[in-house]
Amino acid sequence: MRSQGVTPQKALEVLLAGNDRFTSGAPRYGHEVSSEAARSVEQKPYAVVAGCIDSRVPLEAIFDQDFGSIAVVRSGAHVLDRALIGSIEFAVTELSVPLVLVLGHERCGAVASTVEAVRAGTRPPGALSYLIEVIAPSVTGAEAEVATGGAPLTEEELAARATRRHVLFTVAQLRALPVVATSRGEVAVAGAIYNLDSGEVELLTGP
Repeated sequence: MRSQGVTPQKALEVLLAGNDRFTSGAPRYGHEVSSEAARSVEQKPYAVVAGCIDSRVPLEAIFDQDFGSIAVVRSGAHVLDRALIGSIEFAVTELSVPLVLVLGHERCGAVASTVEAVRAGTRPPGALSYLIEVIAPSVTGAEAEVATGGAPLTEEELAARATRRHVLFTVAQLRALPVVATSRGEVAVAGAIYNLDSGEVELLTGP
């Protein structure tokens, strides 16, 4: 049985309802220490959110979730590696989380850097190149979509398209994990985009 008997769809509804409270200026949770202490004995999160490290996207806040409600994993443009996948698998198997939500966001620096690298035909030194390698297919795919018609995309337009493609790519990666694929619908993966200006979360694909 998944966490607290919560279905993937119900978990997503709870998150989106929290985002509604957040954008309306009426959040329910203020993250007080008394609330943390009340939930310190055990955790029963109903979702794990995979997001970007961007400081403008605090995941617990934008979904208006209290301590113990969601597990969070973050990397540049939510790029997956073994540590993040292992953490998500832990949440699904050990904490019985029913929903994994991949959350991209507008004006993502990692995606913008990838657009620059792809168009320049360069790669940065060090481990940053790993992020570029993973995101690059979403950039080239977005370019290919419009290659046969219209003017070339600006870097900002290309980054916006690539961000959405990259969210869907990450969703597909997670849906292919055995702990998700063999769950018979008890575990689902959804993808969304966060609007930095309005604070709203736009669902790209449901569970």
